[in-house]
Amino acid sequence: MLSPRREAVLRAIVERYITKARPVSSQSLIDDCKLDVSSATIRNEMAYLEEAGFTTHPHPSSGSIPRDRGYRYYVQSIGEAKLPVAEQLLISHLFHQVEKEIKEWLNLAATIISQMVQNAAVVTKPKPGAYRFKHLELISLTERMALIILVLDVATVKEQLIHFEPQQVGISQPQLTALASRLSTIYSDLTSSQITTKGIQSVGIERQVNDLLIKLMEAEDKEKFEEPYLDGLHFTLNQPEFTHDHRITSTLMELVEQRRLLSGIIPLEPISDKVRVIIGEESKTETMRDYSIVLTRYGLPGEATGLISVIGPTRMPYARTIATVNYLALVLSWLMARLYGKENQTNDARIQYGVNTEKNNDQRESH
Repeated sequence: MLSPRREAVLRAIVERYITKARPVSSQSLIDDCKLDVSSATIRNEMAYLEEAGFTTHPHPSSGSIPRDRGYRYYVQSIGEAKLPVAEQLLISHLFHQVEKEIKEWLNLAATIISQMVQNAAVVTKPKPGAYRFKHLELISLTERMALIILVLDVATVKEQLIHFEPQQVGISQPQLTALASRLSTIYSDLTSSQITTKGIQSVGIERQVNDLLIKLMEAEDKEKFEEPYLDGLHFTLNQPEFTHDHRITSTLMELVEQRRLLSGIIPLEPISDKVRVIIGEESKTETMRDYSIVLTRYGLPGEATGLISVIGPTRMPYARTIATVNYLALVLSWLMARLYGKENQTNDARIQYGVNTEKNNDQRESH
């Protein structure tokens, strides 16, 4: 633990460097940060912070810049970060204006976060632990081929062609429709493992369809996340520390282009509902050690959850980023609860944070 004075000096260095993106001199701390100590004391404390590994300086004659350890100490001292109420209400209003579709919510969330923190935002679609069957359609294309449309929960739709075995050629559309209706009734709200356990005896086309839909559901269960909603990548790539280092920016671009970004930012440990900050060298992924990542989970545990994340330089506005990520997670969790009809099971704090339901809006308008 640092002494209160050293902590104040470190905080001043970190916050000034985050704002200015330039090494912080002892004179600038004396002039601008209102630290009520002598210049000699400031220099001594800065020397201690550097020796202890909290800061460094790029050149012998330059000022101090934070190291990962300094950022970590700063983040742990932030406490509970919240957005101003006016911004909370504005965000709530924006969500009230969009279509009541998950993809619209996620796209808006990524846009809002990136604009507010001026770094790249990543939002994944909510994913259940095991998808549940909702509806099946079978559409005849030719005598020997049909299209399977499988609807799962969390607005997930899978399509797959099915080729009939030679002895099944010539099945009509009414027969396919009847089969789809029968399976939709039998398998309603079941997971792939529950469908397998149910063990419905089937032959011919029904067996083919049955095997294929189980295969599709099992494959979807194994996927960690779908391709995420990404916004604000240009903010991160244009940060001052990256503009002259093409190695760092090209690494991030490669992850995006090769659709491997999620594997780089998702930690090996389970993600909790609390906001987590991974700073530089703390990352388990070597390609992400030039960045900081702020992430959390949103949704309904036991039903479906997704990931919200911000990627930026280690010189990130941590307090604002943590507050923004946390609030958007609350908003999306509330919307998910409403989608699942479980508003009453969510934390009342969501209302206090300004997450407005249509009912609340109607009540305000009626007064």
